[in-house]
Amino acid sequence: MPAKTNAEVVIGGKVYTLSGFESEEYLQKVGSYINAKITEIEEVEAFKHFAPDMKAILTELNIADDYFKAKAQVEKLELDLEEKEKEIYHLKHDLISNQVQNETDSQRLEELEAENKELLLNKARLETALEDSLLGKVKTMKKPDEKEEKGAKGQG
Repeated sequence: MPAKTNAEVVIGGKVYTLSGFESEEYLQKVGSYINAKITEIEEVEAFKHFAPDMKAILTELNIADDYFKAKAQVEKLELDLEEKEKEIYHLKHDLISNQVQNETDSQRLEELEAENKELLLNKARLETALEDSLLGKVKTMKKPDEKEEKGAKGQG
């Protein structure tokens, strides 16, 4: 447990000793805050003539007001944080789903590219076979013509 800290602070023109387990800087900050609230009340012209106990009550009310506003802000920020955490969770889920889909798509793309390569090779083989087949027919057709030409030359 941390050691207890004592700090002398001036509040409303009087010196007080504050004790707590917080740092001396923190205790000084608390004293300064109270002083600022007292000064706020004393600067309002309508409150200058109030009795000291009434000024103390007004100071306490202002501090309570600050506290409840800060508490409401903290609650709102906590809700915002909770919503952001849920949104992050969903975004992570979406990211993982997209990564899985991307891997699946990449695998499918590789398969399709391999299939396309195979089809292109088959196409090239078929085209070559077709050309060879057509060239074979053309040579076969030319050979009888060539014989006829030789025969016709021999007669003349």
